[in-house]
Amino acid sequence: MIQRKRKDPLQSQSNPKVDDDNHVALPLQQYIDTEGHFSLVRNFRLADLVTIMNGFCGSFSLFSSANYLLTHDEYYLRNALLFPLGGLIFDFFDGKVARWRKSSSMLGQELDSLADLISFGVAPAVLAFVVGLRTTLDTVALTCFICCGLARLARFNATVALVPKDASGKARYFEGLPIPSSLALVGLLSYWVKNGWIEGKEGLPGGVMTVWGKSGGHGDFHVVSLIFGAWAAMMVSKTLRVPKP
Repeated sequence: MIQRKRKDPLQSQSNPKVDDDNHVALPLQQYIDTEGHFSLVRNFRLADLVTIMNGFCGSFSLFSSANYLLTHDEYYLRNALLFPLGGLIFDFFDGKVARWRKSSSMLGQELDSLADLISFGVAPAVLAFVVGLRTTLDTVALTCFICCGLARLARFNATVALVPKDASGKARYFEGLPIPSSLALVGLLSYWVKNGWIEGKEGLPGGVMTVWGKSGGHGDFHVVSLIFGAWAAMMVSKTLRVPKP
């Protein structure tokens, strides 16, 4: 997950800290709550607007997926596969913009996690449903994938200050897979779409297995849904440590 800056709870509000990219960060600016109708808008920084564009890309992917289900026009499916990548680009640049403007806020750090959940959690899961993971057990696996992404983001927010740092103050590793890694799954789905291995064409690779009951019932699941289940487990893993570049 590409984060801007997280507040270290062991530091005072006035002390600067070193962020994940080895830059000295300004303290997070508090949310200023007033009675004005547009008080929320006045709290936005330029970097926050970039973060919102991340959420926009994820949301647009969701609506494109819905349009594909309604129309079966692959134009919408291609858009749905492409927009999470746009979300990653905005997720990368919000931190750059925050450092350029020397401005980072508590509102921005919350926006960052919420936008990531849409673009890299919900959107990929809905894409998997669209291409064919539609049985009851498939949707259980996809729901677990979203919830594990949610939990992973919350854990990052709560524990980032506790992760061991190197001499420069840079965190040494991610605990579990960062949620933007789900774009690898989006790439896999894109490959299946390109080869016609989706619902309504040749069907998903690996076929369907039946855990209980008759074939075609609630006990069916696609073998490839296990990929999403495994990815979910790796996101919330405590022992899986991914070195930071």
